[in-house]
Amino acid sequence: MAKTALISILCEDRTGLIAAITGRLFDLGANLGDTTFAVLGTGAEFTTVCEVPDDLSLGQVEDELKDLAELRDAKLTVSDFSFKPVHGPSGHITHRIEITGPDSPGLIARLSEAFVGYGANIVRMNSERVPGSGGINYTKFTSVQSKLATDVQMSDSTGWVVQAGVDYALNKEWGLFASVAALKVKSNLVASGSTVLQTTIDFRPIVYSFGASYKF
Repeated sequence: MAKTALISILCEDRTGLIAAITGRLFDLGANLGDTTFAVLGTGAEFTTVCEVPDDLSLGQVEDELKDLAELRDAKLTVSDFSFKPVHGPSGHITHRIEITGPDSPGLIARLSEAFVGYGANIVRMNSERVPGSGGINYTKFTSVQSKLATDVQMSDSTGWVVQAGVDYALNKEWGLFASVAALKVKSNLVASGSTVLQTTIDFRPIVYSFGASYKF
């Protein structure tokens, strides 16, 4: 009879890491259950709940993994998993929510509190900080016309954007998606006619999108 083990590995990220770990576990006769992998800076974290043959001790599994060249200097533990290995009713993924925007301290805490208010249980969460790229939108104005001026020019705009979305699976093939984005747009306007008018337009449009998806 197999026993359930929790394997947790923290090490330097490198090519072939997952292949080496899962290959060794397969050789040992282990059957993987819930498994997660994440790159954390220049490091990597691999965690799995798996079934291990009863004639193999958890210490033996740990020693076999430590022999891998890819896991040199890794922090590795193999311990007994005392919980049920199968998800309960609150552990199933029903919605996938993606949020992008400027980073700020306490952001994840505030979002998590909002989900609690709706009775939502977070099953999996991934947060990535991308320096210099997240939360920026670029807006270019073209073909601007006005009845009050013969020539109207608006400068390009660069500003923050906050976006949230949700995917809902109807079945294995079909699904629905929706998202909402709030943008900061600021443009200098120059209108030329009998006189020249210059002003700054600063507004916060909200963009909604929704549709259906199909997986082949």
